Amino acid sequence: MKVINKNIHIDGIDKKILRALMGDARTPVLEIARQVGISGAAIHQRLRKLEKSGLIAGSKFIINPKILGYTTMAFVGVYLDKAISNPEAVKQLKKIPEVLECHYTTGNWSIFIKILCKDNAHLMHLLNSQIQSITGVSRTETFISLDQQIERQIKI
Repeated sequence: MKVINKNIHIDGIDKKILRALMGDARTPVLEIARQVGISGAAIHQRLRKLEKSGLIAGSKFIINPKILGYTTMAFVGVYLDKAISNPEAVKQLKKIPEVLECHYTTGNWSIFIKILCKDNAHLMHLLNSQIQSITGVSRTETFISLDQQIERQIKI
């Protein structure tokens, strides 16, 4: 792996390692080593370098929210009365566990959030009692996701 001007250049072995772990982060290092054709120690060393470079940000388990009863995914465009309201609005949004993502955007909205709710009634409650009551929020525009048809990471 080479780092040139903050751009990371990974070789074919690094790509094979990353693809294996992106497919299943619990793949044993020795299994990856057998697939790639190098030692387990070399895999560990390369992984440490990739982590140190910032390319790998960690690993995680993915929970299926539908099993827990969360069936309504929505995207909400949040209009703020003025840009200076952003930091406080984000601080308040962080307190709402159903808010999964929060983006500062260009275009019509000041903030664009992704929220996960048990149902439409739960969504309406969040909008009315928590999100729209945040100081600085002038209004919201909500889009309910009917189905997530693509989910992926960047291709390596």
